[in-house]
Amino acid sequence: MTIHIAEGDIAARTRTIVADLRFLEGPLLPILHEVQQEFGYVPQEALPVIAEELNLSRAEVHGVMTFYHDYRNHPAGRHVLKLCRAEACQSMGGVALAERVKALLGIDFHQTTLDGSVTLEPVYCLGLCACAPSAMLDGEVYGRVDDQLATELVAEARR
Repeated sequence: MTIHIAEGDIAARTRTIVADLRFLEGPLLPILHEVQQEFGYVPQEALPVIAEELNLSRAEVHGVMTFYHDYRNHPAGRHVLKLCRAEACQSMGGVALAERVKALLGIDFHQTTLDGSVTLEPVYCLGLCACAPSAMLDGEVYGRVDDQLATELVAEARR
């Protein structure tokens, strides 16, 4: 699924977001979050606008955007399934869980199913270390994810 947004629209909408949030201390992260909320990802065309408006270099904005795993540079599917890749989850079967989910979806991390229903993303801690392995589907966190729950989550996301 490809979404086309006119470059002028991206620039104008990004300028509005920056104007609303530039007064914050350290406004770059909130601005990137808001841009992603607006478009579903952070379009490349928005980065130079943000840099110009905040008097930062393009490299600084790009570096921050690519450093944090939560920002996407392409549109996500209708549902986003995140699997924890941190050590606690890995030690409790996270590797096997990831392979199972990848097989069920037919995609790898950072990919979206062909029908556009699910994007699979790695995350490096969901804060449920005592309930590992964990996953998040559209912002809702699940602990002690086994094969059955993984299958249910994938089925729910495919709807």
